[in-house]
Amino acid sequence: MSAASQMSSPGFDAAAPTSEPDALAVVGLTCVYRVRGRDREVLHDVSFRVRRGEAYGLVGESGCGKSTVALAALSYLPRNGRITAGHIAIAGRDVATLDANALRTLRATTISMVYQDPARALNPSLRIGRQLSEAFEVAGTTRSEARERALRMLARVRIASPERVMECYPHQLSGGMQQRVVIAMALASAPALLVLDEPTTGLDATVEAEVLDLVAKLREETGTAVLFISHNLAVIKRMCSRVGVLYAGRLVEEGATRDVFAAPRHPYTVGLLRCLPGVERSKDHDRLDTIAGSPPPPGAPIEGCAFANRCRLADERCSREAPPPHRFAAAHGTQMSRCHYYLRATTLPRAVEAQQHVTAPPAGAPVEPVTRVALRAAHLSKTFVVSGERLRAVHDVSLELSAGETLGLVGESGSGKTTLAKLLVGLLAPDPGGELELDGKPLPPRVDRRDDEQVKSLQIVFQNPDSALNRAHSVRHLIGRALSKLGALRGRAHNARLVSLVDAVRLPQRYLGARTRQLSGGLKQRVAIARAFAGEPRVLVCDEPTSALDVSVQAAILNLLTDLQRERGVSYVFISHDLHVVRYVSDRIAVLYVGRLLEIGSARDVFEGPHHPYTEALLSAVPTFDQPDGHDARIRLSGDPPSAQTPPSGCVFHTRCPRKLGAVCEQHDPAFADAGNGHAIRCHIPVDELRVMQRVARRT
Repeated sequence: MSAASQMSSPGFDAAAPTSEPDALAVVGLTCVYRVRGRDREVLHDVSFRVRRGEAYGLVGESGCGKSTVALAALSYLPRNGRITAGHIAIAGRDVATLDANALRTLRATTISMVYQDPARALNPSLRIGRQLSEAFEVAGTTRSEARERALRMLARVRIASPERVMECYPHQLSGGMQQRVVIAMALASAPALLVLDEPTTGLDATVEAEVLDLVAKLREETGTAVLFISHNLAVIKRMCSRVGVLYAGRLVEEGATRDVFAAPRHPYTVGLLRCLPGVERSKDHDRLDTIAGSPPPPGAPIEGCAFANRCRLADERCSREAPPPHRFAAAHGTQMSRCHYYLRATTLPRAVEAQQHVTAPPAGAPVEPVTRVALRAAHLSKTFVVSGERLRAVHDVSLELSAGETLGLVGESGSGKTTLAKLLVGLLAPDPGGELELDGKPLPPRVDRRDDEQVKSLQIVFQNPDSALNRAHSVRHLIGRALSKLGALRGRAHNARLVSLVDAVRLPQRYLGARTRQLSGGLKQRVAIARAFAGEPRVLVCDEPTSALDVSVQAAILNLLTDLQRERGVSYVFISHDLHVVRYVSDRIAVLYVGRLLEIGSARDVFEGPHHPYTEALLSAVPTFDQPDGHDARIRLSGDPPSAQTPPSGCVFHTRCPRKLGAVCEQHDPAFADAGNGHAIRCHIPVDELRVMQRVARRT
């Protein structure tokens, strides 16, 4: 690609050096999918480049074309997809000019990709050692040499006991371990370009931080360029020096990450950033801003600006004229925005609903006691037998949930959050000795032993609505069946209640006849929430309900849950690995580790401290927009969480604790210490000492 063509392309910085070919150059890329006999355009005139050794972020809502860009770069478009204009060059080689053998060589030696779900990228029938060795054998090494290199690569991606992991099947590894294995396979060829497509979406905070550290370190060591696709804007800020924002298949803004996120110049970027539940935000202070509507469906004809029908700055000109790429100097380079009114983007009015505020109690004010306890769990434990060995997934957990309260459950994968949720709703029965009460009355442990009133009073919303909703039935049938089973409604009362439920979750009635496969992720989750509210539940367990959603859809769902709680007085148990989300929605937070409850208290107290050393490490791992560039205050925990089959003696966290005192932690299980205001911390270190330690750590 010539220097002249680079300078004329709308996605390029004319001031950038062009002495060597970029790791990836995308110029005027337009792609279509052939669906039902017609071409549907999914990318339109997209241009950007990733320089050698650079990390470039690509963000935008689902359906905006992010993954299609990645697939096109690897020439992996599905059979019904094709490039109709523009070209792609990898390390200076035009991908379109390569035959099948040359493409195979390119993929084996120059470019690699890490997908969102590592479990689907690994062959479940092959051991890790065989799969990883194959990546080296493709490059021509012998089988014995490939195995040695595979062992070294596993060590390089910070996997302890690589010999043991080589003998494992994928299902025997945690999600974080699987992702590290996939990264090891991708790096086996020392590629010039590494494409990461949502690589941390399903990971908890500590594992996500480890994976991001690994990618940054390996990029520094090898000079590999990275194209990082994600809907997590804080991760992009931490990892990428430049960022491009895609909307409806168009690159609407691009520039240095620090410039774009500090002073966005497209209303869509402004809207995405306002959707984020930051560290200081709470449902008691204000509502999250939202972006009204949804992106146009792929292939829909677009006149003027693609964002016009959702933009609160749009006028007649925006609907009539497609905005050109406006370029201007920013603090850290050239910034580009496809908006007629890019100079006014930061004045974008907030959504009307986001201007409603709730007065929060002053900092330090005691939490007002709530008279009625909706749900009480006492001494809950759950033991499974795995391969003849006992695995205690939940160990002696006691907690209370007040009426109208949200209790957030946090902890790493394997900490017992989902098992505890299933115990509460009766999908699992606790070990003998555990007790459950609903509204002060004993609650049978199994859902099949509960009466109709108890079943409809305690419902659950799962993380993945695709798995929870029957794809063969319409939205009307799914919600209507729940009404018939839980509400015992018939005829006009049934129909009226169905319409009111749909309206309550802000689901347009035109979708009642649709199948779930025809709905977006956000709409599916609204159907799942409507179904859960069919019986007017008093307690709703939300198990990662927003982790797979875009930030704009997430904001709408969080606002919806908050509205329903205020209107109906429902209580929530809210499980998430996104601590910003947990902080926003929760009144109190409980921290689990290897099935044990280590800390519980108000959201403000748990976040502001003093905290348990494990909570301190979790909070330090969360990427934030407020963190200064180059500043890394993360507390790195050694190793993975211990197995629940063989938990450590004494304090269960002592094998990884950076504040370990010594033998007392190894030999004695600490009791809960009172930190005031209902805040309890299970640690041998006195609360006052924790407070001083953590204040000093924050200052340094």
